[in-house]
Amino acid sequence: MDIFQTITLGIIQGLTEFLPVSSSGHLVLLQNLFGLKEPELLLDSSLHLGTLFAVCLYFRDDIKQMVREVLKFDLSKPHGSLALWVLVGSLPTGIIGLLFKTPLEKLFGSLPIVGLMLVATGVIVGSSRLIPKNYHSRDRVGLLIALAVGTAQGLAIIPGISRSGATIVCGLFCGLDRELAGRFSFLLSIPAIIGALAVQLNFEALENVGIAPLLFGFASSAVVGILALRLLMGMVKKGHLSYFAPYCWALGLLIFLASR
Repeated sequence: MDIFQTITLGIIQGLTEFLPVSSSGHLVLLQNLFGLKEPELLLDSSLHLGTLFAVCLYFRDDIKQMVREVLKFDLSKPHGSLALWVLVGSLPTGIIGLLFKTPLEKLFGSLPIVGLMLVATGVIVGSSRLIPKNYHSRDRVGLLIALAVGTAQGLAIIPGISRSGATIVCGLFCGLDRELAGRFSFLLSIPAIIGALAVQLNFEALENVGIAPLLFGFASSAVVGILALRLLMGMVKKGHLSYFAPYCWALGLLIFLASR
């Protein structure tokens, strides 16, 4: 791949990783348009690393406080318990990834699947309009909510399903405060991205993609990602997540019909 292609993919990754429109679905689409019949999963992971940097930068105060309270073994405080639930929520994500890694990887080359799953993402984010405004009252995550949101994140491995959309909406339906649902969703993404990188990283894949394209892809996804994250968190707080549903439906149907 050349640098222009990876920068383009990085920009798309930075936008779509946080906006609930499925980064993996858009990356599969663009990689097919670029003529990459077998998308490089290492490149996909490196672009996610750029958005991981954006998450860590945006939530740096939360992360510092979580580390501080964990080191003090004080899991009863808000950030200490949040760290615990991030760990618990990562378990179903990891189990789903390990058990279904091979069949899910094969889906990354199927545009019809991407189209259908984008339509499903539209249904997911659109359903957030059905949640009453006074329903978002929980200010702590808890065991069952952590497992539910972690499962939603695991299922979002399917290309076309938005990770942020699935996890935030799941948290909202579980009654979490809007801001907490967004924070927990993105803090939960940190171990998932690190795990994906650990699985995909190998020297052969690195040689196929090249170091320079990986670095440029990382930089572009990080810069655009921090901007998109600011935008989405503002929309989550205002209850405007469903605004992305029509886009997902239109793009999903277009991709599905065009690939038949």
